Amino acid sequence: MSFRSMFQDVREAMDQVHLSGCLKEKTLENLEKYVVKDPRVPLLLSRMREVGKVFLATNSDYNYTDVSGGTAAGWGGRTGTPPRPWRSYFDLIVVDTRKPLFFAEGTVLRQVDTDTGKLRVGTYTGPLQHCAVYSGGSSDLVCDLLGVKGKDILYMGDHIFGDILKSKKRQGWRTFLVVPELAHELQVWTEKSELFEELRSLDLFLAELYQHLDSGSSERPDISSIKRRIQKVTHEMDMCYGKMGSLFRCGSRQTLFASQLMRYADLYAASFLNFLYYPFSYLFRAPSVLVRPALCLSFPPCPSDVPKPIRSWVPAPLPPVPAADGP
Repeated sequence: MSFRSMFQDVREAMDQVHLSGCLKEKTLENLEKYVVKDPRVPLLLSRMREVGKVFLATNSDYNYTDVSGGTAAGWGGRTGTPPRPWRSYFDLIVVDTRKPLFFAEGTVLRQVDTDTGKLRVGTYTGPLQHCAVYSGGSSDLVCDLLGVKGKDILYMGDHIFGDILKSKKRQGWRTFLVVPELAHELQVWTEKSELFEELRSLDLFLAELYQHLDSGSSERPDISSIKRRIQKVTHEMDMCYGKMGSLFRCGSRQTLFASQLMRYADLYAASFLNFLYYPFSYLFRAPSVLVRPALCLSFPPCPSDVPKPIRSWVPAPLPPVPAADGP
């Protein structure tokens, strides 16, 4: 059995679980187990609505969204006051979006009868109705209904392709990627920082062996011991993250996921609740670096007074506090 066949089997099984609806059925049977209730969620949504417009776009159908979103009704109100309906936290709610198709041509926009959960007949072409729920549509229709476009929107999602990459490339929206695994990554980063420093030192030492060599040199330094040490440290680092390794790093190299994240996500964090601790006027900026993701090594001029080109570089560790240009 090859890794390719294993991937295909798992992928087909996951697709079937989602398409059949059995995953959502099991979730609805035991919401207390699968849905994490956090009183900070309605607090943050309320604050967001005070300064802007908030919309929800989900691939789930209305019935599942209503039941799972309705969990907020039990803990969303203040002490001694009736809980707020979960739909009141949003200016626009769109279900059955079929992302990533939603960010391209999309589908027909229809209104949902919230009493029966059924779709109303015909395409919806009217204005935005408060607390109404719509089905299908596209990102262009969302912009039209809300009266916004492009960088006016900060879109939060947890799927690097279906949410972040497509919304950034097709619409130019600002993006916020939720990466729950980031909390564990930062914990390992803190507890095993000596391994990262050792790997960095080995890379620097490896580069120094070639510092005084150029394309005309016949000397070949013996780097076998350094390579073995790098492999050992890299393996030890990967094991710190568990059997699946790091989501962001393989040794001193970024994973494909990390490179896509750095390119398409304006902001990313373990939870969108991090916004509670920043004013909405806060300007998020990435740390200034000369070349990213590489740390370049400079060399003294050659005897001919011609500047010697950069020969080697060492990938810098992933910043422990991720942030990039934002609104």
